[in-house]
Amino acid sequence: MPSQPNPAVDEYFDIGCGRCPLVATPACKVNNWRELLLNIRALVLESGLREERKWGVPCYTFEGKNVVIIGAFKAYCSIAFFKGVLLKDDNGLLQKPGENSNTSRLIKLTTLSQLHDNAPQILTLIEQAIEIERQGIKAPKNTTPIPVPHELQEKFDESPGFESAFKALSPGRQKEYLYYFSQAKQAATRAARVERYYGKIMLGKGYSD
Repeated sequence: MPSQPNPAVDEYFDIGCGRCPLVATPACKVNNWRELLLNIRALVLESGLREERKWGVPCYTFEGKNVVIIGAFKAYCSIAFFKGVLLKDDNGLLQKPGENSNTSRLIKLTTLSQLHDNAPQILTLIEQAIEIERQGIKAPKNTTPIPVPHELQEKFDESPGFESAFKALSPGRQKEYLYYFSQAKQAATRAARVERYYGKIMLGKGYSD
């Protein structure tokens, strides 16, 4: 049975996620993909998942467990599956978000026709993902360490107290920051991200806290 849109999520489609200075400006990536994002939202809601807002973006859950998240990027929109590695992808729709991705997989979309043509297959993947949560199946753990970005190491060298605060975080929080910092392609962007989250790390808070 389809679920209802969550009014708390509407703001995302209007002004963006709020996690960068581009929120509510013409440069926000949501502006480039609004119609497609709204259609993605409608499709995911057909699955019956509960719509919430996490990390500033629409997140869809089953009995409190994260299943799917959608977002806007410069070159595409995405539907990302938290445990995508466990899904049977007969149509080859799923991709790894990045080299360090272990369990998540995403579908990149750029046109409404692409979404509509693949809607049945996408819903099948969502149904699989729901069943995985219903059965309580765990995703495999990634035991490969994530390299510390050069820009973060420079900040450690500059501020030993900052390094101590970072290493005092839980392994999950450390990994979340390392993923986020490493995903930026430009050194300046990586350095800016480190500076932006310096205060939170010093307070012992995670990226999503």
